Amino acid sequence: MKALALLPFLVAALAAASASAAPSAGIQLFKTPSGNIGCIYAAAAPGLPANLRCDIRSGLRPKPGRPAGCDLDYGDSYALLKFGRTLVTCHGDTALDPHAPVLAYGKTWRRNGFSCTSRAIGLRCSNASGHGFFLSRARSYRF
Repeated sequence: MKALALLPFLVAALAAASASAAPSAGIQLFKTPSGNIGCIYAAAAPGLPANLRCDIRSGLRPKPGRPAGCDLDYGDSYALLKFGRTLVTCHGDTALDPHAPVLAYGKTWRRNGFSCTSRAIGLRCSNASGHGFFLSRARSYRF
């Protein structure tokens, strides 16, 4: 649960850093061609693990329960660390960036044990443990 507690703060810092004119090698953004899904990847930094978060504008379907201790937004985002199960994100920011590069349908993004494949039916992402998630307008799930 400690990783879940750190995730909102980490992603907020990453989102602020990604807004600067000079892109960071440790932070990468991408979105699906529809613009409904946006993701942010952050490489490991001192005291912080590498992670990947994807938000879906139309929301997770079915909407999961509120994470314990979450007083912020939820129900529209999953996150992964390099190892371990998918987390439902509790956040006060967004990974949806209209200026992010598009991950075209049929293409796969890979970085440091993470991978995401974009298809017209949705986005599937996984980590080095083989855990991950699927996002689409119709449904979403963790595996």
